[in-house]
Amino acid sequence: MKKLFFLFASMALCYTVFSQQTRYYLDADSKFKEAKEYFQKEQYSLAYPLLKELRHDIRETDQANNPIQVQEINYYAIACGLKQNESRSASDAIKYIEVEKNNARVQMMNYHLAEYYFRDGEFAKAIQYYEGAGLANLSNKEIADMSFHQGYAYFNLQNFSKAKPLFNSIRMMKDDPNYLDANYYYGFLAFRDKQYGDALESFKLVENEPNYNAVVPYYIAQIYYLQGKKDEAITYIQDKLQSGSSSQYYDLELNQLIGHAYFEKKEYEKALPYLENYVGRSKKVRREELYELSYCYYRDNNMAKAIEGFKQLSGKQDSLSQHAMYLLGDAYLKTDQKANARNAFLFCSTNSSNPGQKEIAKFQYAKLSFELGYQDEALNSLSSFLADYPNSEYNAEAKELLIHVLANTNNYKDAQALLESLDKPTANAQKLYPRILYGRASELI
Repeated sequence: MKKLFFLFASMALCYTVFSQQTRYYLDADSKFKEAKEYFQKEQYSLAYPLLKELRHDIRETDQANNPIQVQEINYYAIACGLKQNESRSASDAIKYIEVEKNNARVQMMNYHLAEYYFRDGEFAKAIQYYEGAGLANLSNKEIADMSFHQGYAYFNLQNFSKAKPLFNSIRMMKDDPNYLDANYYYGFLAFRDKQYGDALESFKLVENEPNYNAVVPYYIAQIYYLQGKKDEAITYIQDKLQSGSSSQYYDLELNQLIGHAYFEKKEYEKALPYLENYVGRSKKVRREELYELSYCYYRDNNMAKAIEGFKQLSGKQDSLSQHAMYLLGDAYLKTDQKANARNAFLFCSTNSSNPGQKEIAKFQYAKLSFELGYQDEALNSLSSFLADYPNSEYNAEAKELLIHVLANTNNYKDAQALLESLDKPTANAQKLYPRILYGRASELI
């Protein structure tokens, strides 16, 4: 009887334990099912507390009796933590990737971890895990999101060759939420690669979008200009600038571009206000831009401002500096500043970038040396000019000036020889002849 009692008691105890375990598994199954439904509906804030609780309650017996469910709970709990941007979940995910044997789940965890790092702005880490994610287990939406995010990460790391095809794949998908952004970034990279047709196509799609309408017009205008469509570039820029300078991030650059386009068309009067606006408001400008503005002032007969600009372009041995000094000398002459003109022509004459300008500058320097009374310098520079340029169109005038210098320095013998060698001496030169003969006669007495 006593043995029978213990048998029934043992059976009752086993039944109680079994019932508790069964109820635990039923409760866990129900809770896990609910958590997965929340996860699939992207209601991560509702799924995460349930998954954390399930993960916390996992026992050693569960690892042995129901390993697949334990594996799934771990996967969803870590993935949901990443979705909630919990930093601890990142280390859990890395460990999961290292030890988990289910390849499909490992690839998906790579994807979730990459997305976590992407949101956190850690683009190098994001790329590392995107590359381990694969495509086989992702939905079409996840593939599209990953393509854009991966492209954006490569873009930020300046790995443009890898970013470009990823943006290209999304810019073709009109219904994708990243469609417009992908077109902007693809347009930028196509522009960088000088694929102006592709760049223009993408930029045109986003030029009126709030995120890009202050930036994209500058690139569109540049494309028109680089394609040789200067009139289209001018019309396009004028339209954008009329909307108000504050609306364009590249307002200054647009002023420079339209001014430069007009300058190249030799429409200097139209170029002037745009270049003036650009240079006046810029903290720093290139020498070429300052030259264009100064030249517009020169053509507008505003010699004071032309001189102010050209003066800043001296000191280099290039064609721009030489041309600036040549025009500076001429501007000084037009304002009757002969001493300054002489110095400008001297700078120009030491630069060999443009042989024609060098020739004229040497002549002008010699002539101004004579006119300003620098007799010794006039003698040397005129003699040098005639030796260097025996066939110059300024040859006859240079000889007559040299005759004057020789006469003024009492070198009547050379003055007489040079005067008598002239085919058609001017009236001025002929007036000197009696004086030269008298001086020469005095030397011979």
